[in-house]
Amino acid sequence: MKIKDAIAVVTGAASGLGEATVMELAKRGAKITVVDIDAERGEKVAAACGAENAIFIKTDVTSDTDMQQAVQKTVDTFGKINIAVNCAGVANPGKVLGKKGILPLEAFNKVVQINLIGTFNLIRLAVEQMNNNTPDEEGEKGVIINTASAAATDGQIGQAAYSASKAGVVGMTLPIARECGDYGIRVATIAPGLFDTPMMAGLPASVKEVMAATVPFPRRLGKPSEYALLAVHIIENPMLNGCCIRLDGSLRMPPK
Repeated sequence: MKIKDAIAVVTGAASGLGEATVMELAKRGAKITVVDIDAERGEKVAAACGAENAIFIKTDVTSDTDMQQAVQKTVDTFGKINIAVNCAGVANPGKVLGKKGILPLEAFNKVVQINLIGTFNLIRLAVEQMNNNTPDEEGEKGVIINTASAAATDGQIGQAAYSASKAGVVGMTLPIARECGDYGIRVATIAPGLFDTPMMAGLPASVKEVMAATVPFPRRLGKPSEYALLAVHIIENPMLNGCCIRLDGSLRMPPK
C-alpha cells in the first residue's frame, strides 16, 4: 500500500512507538488521527504534523463509544481509513503472589483490557470502514498493524498479565488476517524487545544500561523510530500478512 495520501489511525500515539509511527507516516505524506488518553501530549503530536494532516481525539481504547467516535471522526474528516496501528498499551507488573498478597484481579484485568481488548476494539471498527474502500492494484483495501512484545513468548516473573495480553495479540493475528484476506485487508503484528519508551522512563540509567547489555546486537535499547520503520515496511510490502515479527536484536529474556 502506498503511504502518501493514505489515512491512518494510530493509538497510543502521544508518545513512544505510537508517536514515532505518526511522525514517520506524516513525513511520508499520510494523514493521521492521533488517538491517546493523554490530551496534552496528543494535541502536540497532531500539531507537529500540521493542522491539515492530523487530528487528535482523546480516546479510551477500551471504550466502545470512544473508539467508535474516533473512527467516525476520522472518516468524517478525511473520508476513509486505510491504515490502523495499535500502539496503546500498559505494563503494570505484579507477581501472582507478592509481598502485599495475591495480584488483584482488577490489576490483571486492566492490562488485558487495554493491551488486548483495546487492540481488538480498533481492529473490528477499522475493518468495517476499510471494507468500504476501493481496492488498489493489488486488490488491497487496508493494513492493520498490532503491537505485541517479546514478553508474549519470553515473559518474565511479574509479567503474567502483560505476557497474557501480548500473547493474545499474537494469537489473534493469524485468524483475523485469514478472515480479512477475503476483504482485501492485511493484518500483521510487531513484537518489540527492549525499547526506550515511556514504559522505561521511570528506570534509573544504570538499570537501563544493564538491560541494554542483555541484547546480543545491537547492544542497546531499541529506538521508537526503528519500530516506525518496520511499520512502514509492513504497510508497503503486500506479502507481509498474518505474521508476528520480532524486533528485538535477537534478545531472549531471562526469567527475571
